[in-house]
Amino acid sequence: MRVVIASSFVPFVSGGGRFIVDWLGDKLREHGHEVESFYLPFDERHETLMENLLSYRLIDLSDCADRLITIRPPAHTLRHPSKVVWFIHHLRGYYDLAHTEHRTAPATGTGRAVRKALQSHDSLGLNEARQVFCNSAVVQDRLRRFNGVSSKVLYPPLIDQSPYFFAGQNDEVVSVCRLEPHKRQHLMVEAMRYVKSPVRLRVCGKSFDAAYESRLVQLAADLGVADRIGFQFGWISEAEKADAINQCLASVYIPFDEDSYGYPTLEAASARKPTVTVRDGGGTLEFVRHRENGLVVDPNPQAIAEGFDDLFHNRRQARELGENAYETIGDMNINWDFVIGQLLG
Repeated sequence: MRVVIASSFVPFVSGGGRFIVDWLGDKLREHGHEVESFYLPFDERHETLMENLLSYRLIDLSDCADRLITIRPPAHTLRHPSKVVWFIHHLRGYYDLAHTEHRTAPATGTGRAVRKALQSHDSLGLNEARQVFCNSAVVQDRLRRFNGVSSKVLYPPLIDQSPYFFAGQNDEVVSVCRLEPHKRQHLMVEAMRYVKSPVRLRVCGKSFDAAYESRLVQLAADLGVADRIGFQFGWISEAEKADAINQCLASVYIPFDEDSYGYPTLEAASARKPTVTVRDGGGTLEFVRHRENGLVVDPNPQAIAEGFDDLFHNRRQARELGENAYETIGDMNINWDFVIGQLLG
């Protein structure tokens, strides 16, 4: 089958939205299909949103491939008679975050009109698809509430689990992901003020906002915990990441209302390590079950610290939780054979 994978992107910005396109393309080729990955730049500022949406809508890929698979919005508004959508998130500043400080459009008549137009445009493109998949039950619920669209959850796997394996338990709890306020690395740093064990924290990643990185360093210094936290700012290599996770005590991933379980959760599970997450973590709760395959705690520094201490003092439990996390990958059918069967079915 000839397949086009289409997605939007922000120039010079990497992350899960690009990984899923690249990985899906590689796996489709391994399964014998011809693949083209089709990226279009996208600017979601409310001042230019309508022009951007129109530029996508005018593209008709009907004669280019047997199947169009779209990933990041607004690629789902491209035209093709055999379009399948793997929807990874809305433009959330116009949807569930529209009435919060994270809104994209102003709380004015113009802002409301732009949001309404976007939602109508999204619903049109989604309803044209022969099938709509999403990456979590959280996103599935948003599609139902905001667009009236039914979908099926299809969890994205890692490109390759083989670099991840259990290589022991050191004294570190590790966070490897983009550094952003909604990922809440500041709560991890604050938690180190309350730990009672010799547990250490390693924070790895890059931020779009250098001020947040500086804030984390200053916070650690102000709280007197800088000697127990290792910061690695910038993208670390895949080998470095695997090495850190394979040897750590546990992973910590505490975003606010995340769209999915997050690759950090899956990477830890592949290395047979548990993840500490939080009760308002959104999609992380679809994978992490408290004291079954990880820890789910309240989203405050004291509770996070107690989770760190619990795993430090109960390494056998940490080991068992990690093994269960690894088994959860299979239980949830998180593998590429299943994904490709669904997308091409």
